[in-house]
Amino acid sequence: MAKRLFIGNLPYSTTAQDLEQLFAQAGTVASMTLITDKFSGQSKGFAFAEMSSDEEFENALKLNGHELDGRQIVVNEARPREERPQSDRFGGGNRDNRDRRSGGGFGGAKRNRW
Repeated sequence: MAKRLFIGNLPYSTTAQDLEQLFAQAGTVASMTLITDKFSGQSKGFAFAEMSSDEEFENALKLNGHELDGRQIVVNEARPREERPQSDRFGGGNRDNRDRRSGGGFGGAKRNRW
C-alpha cells in the first residue's frame, strides 16, 4: 500500500492540478486531495497525496522546501489523524456540573433591580 504525503504551506491559489504536475516529477501520482473550506471552497493551504510506489514516495519527499509561487512547501509523510475527545469539540466540558443559577455570562442570578 502506498504511503500518504502531507503537503503544506501551499499558496491559496494552488490547484490540485498544479500539485499533480509538480509531483509528477517524482513519479506517478496515485491520488491528490487539496483540502478546501467546505463553505467557501477556498484552499486551506495543504493537501494529501499518494504516490504509486515506495521509491516514488521517497522521490516526492525530496520536494520538501521546493518553492511554489513564492512559498517554500513542506512535504512530509502524513500521520494518522489523532482522535479528539467529543467534549472538546465546541470548547465545552462537563455541562452537568454548571451552577444553573448563574444566569449566563453577565453576573450572577437574576435579581429585582427596583
